[in-house]
Amino acid sequence: MNSPTITHIDSCVLHVSSKTNWWFVRVRDSSGALAWGEGSLNGWEPVLDALTEHLREPWLGLSLQQAQERLHVVPGAATGLLGSCVISALLQAVLGLQAQHAGRAPHELLGPLRREQLPLYANINRATLERTPAGFVATALRAQAQGYTGFKAAPFDGLSPALCATPEGRQRIAHGIDCMLALREALGPQARIMVDCHWRFDEAHALQTLRALEPVGLHWFECPLAETQANWPAMRRLRAAAKAQGVLLAAAETQIGLASFQTLFDEGLYDVVMPDVKYCGGPWEMLQIAQRAADAGVQFSPHNPSGPVCTWHSLQVGLVAPECAMLEVQFEESELTEQVSLGVDLQARGGCLQRPAAQQQAQQLDATVLAAHPYQRVPPGIDSQPPG
Repeated sequence: MNSPTITHIDSCVLHVSSKTNWWFVRVRDSSGALAWGEGSLNGWEPVLDALTEHLREPWLGLSLQQAQERLHVVPGAATGLLGSCVISALLQAVLGLQAQHAGRAPHELLGPLRREQLPLYANINRATLERTPAGFVATALRAQAQGYTGFKAAPFDGLSPALCATPEGRQRIAHGIDCMLALREALGPQARIMVDCHWRFDEAHALQTLRALEPVGLHWFECPLAETQANWPAMRRLRAAAKAQGVLLAAAETQIGLASFQTLFDEGLYDVVMPDVKYCGGPWEMLQIAQRAADAGVQFSPHNPSGPVCTWHSLQVGLVAPECAMLEVQFEESELTEQVSLGVDLQARGGCLQRPAAQQQAQQLDATVLAAHPYQRVPPGIDSQPPG
């Protein structure tokens, strides 16, 4: 019997909130099987649609094995992060189709099972509409009541490297510190607390903020500086300062491809890397990154403030990666997370995601939910903005 070939590729958008759209690729093959990938990049959905239409012609007619072998992200490509989103999403769908034809869960095609569940941490940022210490605490306590023991917040709203030294910048930094101190007080000494800085600092103020956060007992300090080569010396100094406080330095959520991550390992910049299955090159590329991270003694913790398709594929990689510290999930952003995903169980239990049951091998999306929440314009996410 001939191997199925790709016959149809298109994209669709699910509007989730005033800040968020989820962008999906839908791929059908010559057997009629259908699978999904996700490449969400807030504010860029029309461009992702156009790019998919522009790129798909040479992909049609490829066998699933050919698609796996030939499609790769390229860090220096003209299409940049947008092109990586499209290719990463397509490769997720290709793995989904391969798994359907094999009658197996996707992780079984990636490698041997190394764990039965993945620990999660709750990204409480988008669910916190009241951007105050009390607001962050209220969201975190709801997550804690559901079994989460790890929590991440991004409380430095409106800050930028250029603002750091100004009165406004100092006020924003102080507010963010107050939010993190309140989280520690409310969640207790055993909670694992992370802060996401979204590349908003210069070196001097990142160091000052790190010191001011010492009473929080952070697990990690994430993305303090723009990840440019010019900042590598500063990043090493920050890593040393964090280590002196018993804090990990985490970053690299928008890096593209194994070669980019290998450079970070070679340069000794981070304790934790956070590849994102919708940016880094899809599930096979992310697994290679995890393997290299283990070789380099760097923790692997997938970035995943995303929709259910990215969560599903991140779970598949995490189950077979040599090590997987934690998987991020966006806590309480939208009930659509549960409503749109069909056929698989992505319910957190005890702060973990379980290995899929034998009958839960193929994720599908509910066409009725997709149609009920069509594209609406949202502002570009900070991950797609140029470094400041």
